[in-house]
Amino acid sequence: MNNVAVVVSRRVWRVLACAVLLGALVGCGGRPAGVLIPVPGDVPGTSRVNMVVATVRERADGPDIFNGERARKSSFAEVTVSIPPARKEGDVQWPRSVPGNPATDFVTTQLDELTQEQATTWFNARIRRTPNRQALVFVHGFNQRFDDAVFRFAQIVHDSNAPVTPVLFTWPSRGSLLAYGYDRESTSVSRDALERLLTFMAKDPNVGEISILAHSMGNVVTLEALRQMAIRNGRILPKIKYVMLAAPDVDVDVFAAFFNEIGPNRPAFTLFVSQDDKALAVSKRVWGDVPRVGAVNPELEPYRSEFERNNINVIDLTKLKTDDALAHGKFAASPEVVQAIGARLAEGQAMTDSRVGVGEHIIQMTSGAASTVGTAAGLVIAAPVAVLDENTRNQYGQHVKQLGHSVTDTAASGTHAVTAPAAR
Repeated sequence: MNNVAVVVSRRVWRVLACAVLLGALVGCGGRPAGVLIPVPGDVPGTSRVNMVVATVRERADGPDIFNGERARKSSFAEVTVSIPPARKEGDVQWPRSVPGNPATDFVTTQLDELTQEQATTWFNARIRRTPNRQALVFVHGFNQRFDDAVFRFAQIVHDSNAPVTPVLFTWPSRGSLLAYGYDRESTSVSRDALERLLTFMAKDPNVGEISILAHSMGNVVTLEALRQMAIRNGRILPKIKYVMLAAPDVDVDVFAAFFNEIGPNRPAFTLFVSQDDKALAVSKRVWGDVPRVGAVNPELEPYRSEFERNNINVIDLTKLKTDDALAHGKFAASPEVVQAIGARLAEGQAMTDSRVGVGEHIIQMTSGAASTVGTAAGLVIAAPVAVLDENTRNQYGQHVKQLGHSVTDTAASGTHAVTAPAAR
């Protein structure tokens, strides 16, 4: 066997071994097919999330409309998800059988394929009714079926209570731990479609601002689309104000190169990291032991200096405990984090006020007092990217310092929630 074949064989076996490991960690619970078949009726106490979907997934023959294969062009849909009244925030309550029960399960009440013109009409009508005319685009991660992406985004929108127009961008993923390579290549197939979607939204006169929330491998699609936009236009289009990167499955060197290439006129970036992320630990092994940016310790060099130089807000979720066995979806599974994201989005353009300044800052979140956690995370997520005059920075630093002292005092009583180092 030649050297190339040996290398390929080792990579294949490494991927397979890692997939088996991940499968053991998350268990083997299956889900019934057809969970997106609309359920008629209205159950008292349920909530509804209505979203528009843009996708480069292939049209499916079954009831879920789209499968995990790649399509040649973008398709669109409108989905309404019903969320049960009695549930733990951060969880998606999957039906055990079809049809699901709206009183206890996430179900859809509407699932309609749209033309591009119909999707545009939906978006324009909805964005005009949205406070600050703000849109939130969610880009999911690896191993996500279409129904996974729909229900997870509905959970995020609902639990965050974010006053936004929800737009789901779902790229071709086979929803299998053994399809890592296929999913990874699908990110390259999808970046043009995401760039076109973001460009359309950013040039729409009805839109006030756009926030992006990307998870895991979805960060690859997102960063590539934004990089391409910056090259094409000389900058990332200005209506894209905030980019939130949760557990990015991105090589640390690729991440650093991205910020070197997009120029100084950029959105505010917030990065969610966790050093106990088991999925990213496996990804690191697959990719030649190169660290993934979503699992670094932001206090260590060279990462701290990189984040400071690029004015990246960092929220360290390492000490935050959730029900997520892989610790890979903490940003969505934690009520505190999701509510903090919602609080940031609720502020809209008011939080771009020039009276708020930014120094370097890293927030560490742990399980505990939700109100304190929400305050700290909301402060970081809300911070604009520009570093202003020294007086403003000092005021911001004092605010964080006071928050840190108050949390330290709380810790003495056994309810420690946040450690917030002051901005320098």
